[in-house]
Amino acid sequence: MATETVLDRFLRYVRVDTRSKEDSESYPSTAKQLDLLKLLAKELKELGVPQVNMDEYGYVMATIPSNVKKSVPVIGLIAHVDTSPEVTGANVKPQIIKEYKGGDILLPGDPNIVIKESESPSLKLALGKSIVTTDGTTLLGADDKAGVAAVMTAVQELMTDQKIRHGEVKIGFTPDEEVGAGTRYFDIGKFGAQFAYTVDGDTPGELNKETFSANLCLITVQGRDIHPGSAKNVMVNSVRVVSEIIARLPKNISPETTDGYQPYIHPYVLEGGVGKSSVKILFRDFRTEGLAELKKIVDGVVAEVRSMFPNAKIDVKVTEQYRNMREGVEKDTRVADYLFEGAKRAGLEPEWKPIRGGTDGSRLTENGLPTPNIFTGGANFHGRMEWVNVWGMEKAVETVLNTLQIWVEKS
Repeated sequence: MATETVLDRFLRYVRVDTRSKEDSESYPSTAKQLDLLKLLAKELKELGVPQVNMDEYGYVMATIPSNVKKSVPVIGLIAHVDTSPEVTGANVKPQIIKEYKGGDILLPGDPNIVIKESESPSLKLALGKSIVTTDGTTLLGADDKAGVAAVMTAVQELMTDQKIRHGEVKIGFTPDEEVGAGTRYFDIGKFGAQFAYTVDGDTPGELNKETFSANLCLITVQGRDIHPGSAKNVMVNSVRVVSEIIARLPKNISPETTDGYQPYIHPYVLEGGVGKSSVKILFRDFRTEGLAELKKIVDGVVAEVRSMFPNAKIDVKVTEQYRNMREGVEKDTRVADYLFEGAKRAGLEPEWKPIRGGTDGSRLTENGLPTPNIFTGGANFHGRMEWVNVWGMEKAVETVLNTLQIWVEKS
């Protein structure tokens, strides 16, 4: 395989549709994710990586042997191939804007979609640099194909430049991160890393060792269906019931009104008809104990609505999704400290920033593999205004390589 830039790889990868799907009975949730996973396994072999495996679940794992004699902890690099189910990822048509000069960005495929400078503060870091956007009809897929491209480019450098000193490096590509299932069958023992990094962040220089703790709340309302012409005193319209629940959720604890470390309650999927309706609600809080407080708020709302509709049956079910990685990462501060130093050596002014979301690293850390997160240079994920700073992707590669060398220096 000829030497490729991180941009070359990124432009190839985004053209592979890997949109995942919620509530799928298969794993991965969509078979098309396997197209990119198979491609990555093939490319790893072409780069000369001696141990490459793709298992029954689609996970691609590879091992790059150490090139130093001393004992160094085994480090993993992880990125996910799927894109958000919220927006189509088919027929992505990326456009490259060279030497971005500032201002709003019009997208040629849809004049109504505009990347506004006022809403994208990280565009300031892209002044004079190349950025990649969508054409406005799809998402771009920088989440997380920018991370995939950065990891693969780092692999290329490790395999071709023996001056880069590193211990044993494990590579992992996962499906279904966007639907909360990226690590469902991920075998940490088989992977074999002692510490790992996901490359799945956004603004260049931002590093993450904290995520939300997360639960999913499903409220199901059973009503009573009957012809509306004879409905008086008989019909129980579950649509009205669930609408009353949503309307009573506090507006000041929502994604639209919170930032930083503030928690939120987020109704995001609504389905139903007269006889049965349901709403999925996300609970998010950096304090794991705060999730119970959010549940208490919802329980209060449901109790109020039950009194309004005594003939409706309302069921509330909460399931655990992931937990804040901070406690696990801080058990051995080297994994974060060396990453911070790696970003500084890339010429950045790194900053720890909490993720108002989760990564594969949230669950991996909870399960014993400390896995903080590295930026990719992307922004506006999960929508048609998504874009990526090419310089940011390049700095992600530098940060990865620097961090691996620091593990050697300080071991």
